[in-house]
Amino acid sequence: MTLSFFLSQCAGEENWVDNRTIYVGHREPPSGTEAYIPQRYPDNRIVSSKYTFWNFVPKNLFEQFRRIANFYFLIIFLVQLIIDTPTSPVTSGLPLFFVITVTAIKQGYEDWLRHKADNAMNQCPVHFIRHGKLVRKQSRKLRVGDIVMVKEDETFPCDLIFLSSSRGDGTCFVTTASLDGESSHKTYYAVQDTKAFHNEQDIDALHATIECEQPQPDLYKFVGRINVYHDRNEPIARPLGSENLLLRGATLKNTERIFGVAIYTGMETKMALNYQSKSQKRSAVEKSMNVFLIVYLCILISKALINTALKYVWQSDPFRDEPWYNQKTESERKRNLILRAFTDFLAFMVLFNYIIPVSMYVTVEMQKFLGSYFLTWDEEMFDEDTGEGPLVNTSDLNEELGQVEYVFTDKTGTLTENNMEFIECCIEGHVYIPHVICNGQILHDCTGIDMIDSSPGGSGKEREELFFRALCLCHTVQVKEDDNIDGLKKAQLSGRSCVYISSSPDEVALVEGIQRLGYTYLRLKDNFMEILNPKNDIERFELLEMLSFDSVRRRMSVIVRSVAGDIFLFCKGADSSIFPRVTEGKIDQIRSRVERNAVEGLRTLCVAYKKFTRKEYDSVCKLLQNAKLALHDREKKLAEAYEQIEKDLILLGATAVEDQLQEKAADTIEALQKAGIKVWVLTGDKMETAAATCYACKLFRRNTQLLELTTKKIEEQSLHDVLFDLSKTVLKHSGSLTRDNFSGLSTDMQDYGLIIDGAALSLIMKPREDGSSGNYRERFLEICRNCSAVLCCRMAPLQKAQIVKLIKLSKEHPITLAIGDGANDVSMILEAHVGIGITGKEGRQAARNSDYAIPKFKHLKKMLLVHGHFYYVRISELVQYFFYKVG
Repeated sequence: MTLSFFLSQCAGEENWVDNRTIYVGHREPPSGTEAYIPQRYPDNRIVSSKYTFWNFVPKNLFEQFRRIANFYFLIIFLVQLIIDTPTSPVTSGLPLFFVITVTAIKQGYEDWLRHKADNAMNQCPVHFIRHGKLVRKQSRKLRVGDIVMVKEDETFPCDLIFLSSSRGDGTCFVTTASLDGESSHKTYYAVQDTKAFHNEQDIDALHATIECEQPQPDLYKFVGRINVYHDRNEPIARPLGSENLLLRGATLKNTERIFGVAIYTGMETKMALNYQSKSQKRSAVEKSMNVFLIVYLCILISKALINTALKYVWQSDPFRDEPWYNQKTESERKRNLILRAFTDFLAFMVLFNYIIPVSMYVTVEMQKFLGSYFLTWDEEMFDEDTGEGPLVNTSDLNEELGQVEYVFTDKTGTLTENNMEFIECCIEGHVYIPHVICNGQILHDCTGIDMIDSSPGGSGKEREELFFRALCLCHTVQVKEDDNIDGLKKAQLSGRSCVYISSSPDEVALVEGIQRLGYTYLRLKDNFMEILNPKNDIERFELLEMLSFDSVRRRMSVIVRSVAGDIFLFCKGADSSIFPRVTEGKIDQIRSRVERNAVEGLRTLCVAYKKFTRKEYDSVCKLLQNAKLALHDREKKLAEAYEQIEKDLILLGATAVEDQLQEKAADTIEALQKAGIKVWVLTGDKMETAAATCYACKLFRRNTQLLELTTKKIEEQSLHDVLFDLSKTVLKHSGSLTRDNFSGLSTDMQDYGLIIDGAALSLIMKPREDGSSGNYRERFLEICRNCSAVLCCRMAPLQKAQIVKLIKLSKEHPITLAIGDGANDVSMILEAHVGIGITGKEGRQAARNSDYAIPKFKHLKKMLLVHGHFYYVRISELVQYFFYKVG
């Protein structure tokens, strides 16, 4: 079976253009298996700098003289040097030299800082295995095929296939905050046949080859296989997916060490492919100045041509050609007429050169530089918690702040604190709040909901216990017994300290919240989950199957067996995913509570269950096994199996978790919308989570009709049909849309909000079979223009930049601003006209690569609506005054 066929069957894709074969540890496979063909791959150097020592001067001069003003003054300076002119070359040469030199020093210093950062990254020590021993070498010397050891709290030096871990179950925990903004712990899994190799000698003896796709920037997608050779037997082939791939830039957490083999290095890693190179940004005012410059240049050329012509008309009379005070020399009389006319034309150009003010450019540069201090001196934008104020990395874009039409913001860490708190749960219409109201007591403000008796008995009490057990069992939370773990909450479990770890902070909040209501999750050991009930009895459940969460199903399930032999399926997920699958329970009461919590911006989940007989479980087990072993359309068959299993459920209740918003985030967004600025949220988070945050920060309102352009919708209909339906919906009211409608001042019309995910965006941006993608893009932009707010979820860093670029290059050419706090936001920050970094918890990469940095999202309001306004007024009056003065 060829790799291309294997990859296409495993991933459900039809065509792979190319692939690569990697020899683990550079060991040749046993003789007779296949030919050993070494392939050339780049080393592990990361290069984010723009210049080198040798090309700085020519490259920088070339970039600077691409500016019309600089090129024009260079030509005038050269003309003054070459011919006899009435003005000195110093008048245009000195200001030009000053501007060029200052700009070159500034850009050279910035690039030196990038070189310094690159060298620090490329020279950091990495441990790898050679001849059964650990050897240290610099990161830049890593090669594809090297086996690398990474210790706890270290960052992965390249993209690695996870071979083994110090943990007995072959797992490790990773944070990917610098890649996708998610600071929660994600679980990755070692290759089944290598996870038992715990020392250097075992790993070094491994004979294996890895076949995988060529590098591509999608963080959430990876397809390949590993062939493990045992003696001379046929190799054992195992599929590889994104759960086996450890990405450069991610950090190992709560795992002593792992071994992995390098498959993508240097500029081929997914992190590097998502990196947007830094380019010189120009403000709209500067572009307008260039237009004025061209107009005045045309006037100057016209004046010079007219005066040259008039001179020769005047000199056509011999008596006027050589007056007694200015007689020509013999050589001048013999000069070619055309050459004389051209020299005279240049002389007139220099003579009338004053109408294009060279001093204006120097004055504007000084005004921008000094004006930037008004921002840094603003005491209201100083954050006492962090002790930091606003930072100006470039003063070239000050006036752009007052012209912004679109704001693209990250969610986690920018709009929210990423600090989840369990608020309440609703069981059969009963509302429970930890430490406040519990055990069947009803909230006073819940009179509109039909509650069960405040002292539930019989089936009511049984459902209550099942609900708590479901939340204790239906999750991917791991327990680490440790006193100190960075950034994670502790739970006191019967006198001992315990930390919950999960890829989703929601799950940690739910498990901790249920613990405060009396049920404590203890651990998963030998495939048995243990919980502590309110009577301090330990209950054990055997974990039979886990139906993992995915963004299409929007739910997850576990199948467990109690000590008594009862087999349960517990399912939790989004209300839109659970309600259609339930047949029993107090659906209306719970739905009412869920809708109320969602509008308040809380993240809601519904919980349901069903009980299996032994015979039913056997058929379920067989169905799952067949789907898991399928090579052809495995994902599709698993989805079909999950669909059959997760039906005819009994609804137990719902939960509400709050992701605390940044201070005054909602007020800031509301103020920006009232100013006529459109706000888009771009996040790597899942849809339900992001939508709840958008409601909380008032991006979506109660009357907002949400339109979905997601993978799930496209699977039900074709992309063309979905776009057509959405376009038809929003264009019904397009005739009455005005700027006020988007500013939140109009409430008498239908308000639309669009939700799109990364996979759907890829399809929109992908060229069609006829080689064009313009039709889909235009239709998508048309829908977006008629929506008051847009939420883009499950976005890779490069996709965030694509969205910004798509809007930036649309026919209206609006001024765009991107704001974020993590390394995953750098691409969109560099792509937007103005990039703003927040000096937050996720490092300073965003602040370093931005044009401006602020301590909190709330400071954006004053930055745009006050400072931006005055910057634009000042520069406009200054430029108009200069052109008026020379007019």
